[in-house]
Amino acid sequence: MSKFAFAWAAIGLLVVASSQLNAQQCKGTVVHQAATCEATGKVVHVSTTTQTESKTIVDIAVGNPDFSTLVAAVKAAGLAETLSGKGPFTVFAPTNAAFAKLPKETLASLLKPENKDKLAAILTYHVVAGKVMAADVVKVTEAKTVQGQAVKVQVVDGKVKLNGTSTVVKTDIAASNGVIHVIDTVILPPEASGKTIVELASDNKDFSTLVAAVKAAGLVETLSSKGPFTVFAPTNAAFEKLPKEAVADLLKPENKDKLVAVLTYHVVAGKVTAADVVKLKAAKTVQGQSIEIKVEDGKVKLNGSSTVVKTDIDATNGVIHVIDTVILPPAN
Repeated sequence: MSKFAFAWAAIGLLVVASSQLNAQQCKGTVVHQAATCEATGKVVHVSTTTQTESKTIVDIAVGNPDFSTLVAAVKAAGLAETLSGKGPFTVFAPTNAAFAKLPKETLASLLKPENKDKLAAILTYHVVAGKVMAADVVKVTEAKTVQGQAVKVQVVDGKVKLNGTSTVVKTDIAASNGVIHVIDTVILPPEASGKTIVELASDNKDFSTLVAAVKAAGLVETLSSKGPFTVFAPTNAAFEKLPKEAVADLLKPENKDKLVAVLTYHVVAGKVTAADVVKLKAAKTVQGQSIEIKVEDGKVKLNGSSTVVKTDIDATNGVIHVIDTVILPPAN
């Protein structure tokens, strides 16, 4: 072999070796035109498809031993096929340690075939439709889940908390059909009460003034009917902010129509969960006029004066959100 041919062969070997080294350095990411990248110092035509992004949410969970309990639960609930589907889904995935915080008998009971529906409800309460990355999660106060109820989202000391109890410990594990955020505690959906709005209010001593007003206005039957209704329910403390003579006056039989107008101004037709409320600027009430809705410092304000202090109390005929100030309809 001539010296000239030998030199070209050596250069060829160096190019191959360089390409192999570059491929090792870019492991997990497909990089095209690596020679151009090395020559210019810039990455050209980079694909962001990583090793995890080629797998579904279920595939990733199955491949991680820290999710073995979650995987067992997903299979027992018959959700493996769903969570392997196109989606996209956002899954707040509890680790084995998260499941271990539950009483052993509770977990064992949930995995029984007869409790499949309850298990499915708990698991789908950890799933949000769409691909919601960590950068987006921190911008919301609540997220409606596939189960139907909303998860409360807060940022506390730089950490994302769900329902005030579960901390997001790892974020943005990308999958081909969505994204996984790892959490350290299983979140449980609020249990349905099996009671109507009126029954729930009657059972709560903090709503005794509201219940008295509903009875005086002759609205018990209406608010016990099928609905559904969304009630922004003032507490006793909320009514106490009104002048005493004003409340006493409203409860008089001759002022029934005025009382009905005030109470129905607190009721919206349909079941509007907190996750939906925060998306609104206004909501038309059963009374006919609209309530102005704003989110200020992570809290929902009605007409700029009343704050929603508790949300999503489920009833058989709707939902209750608790407010700290009575809202009065604007004078015509």
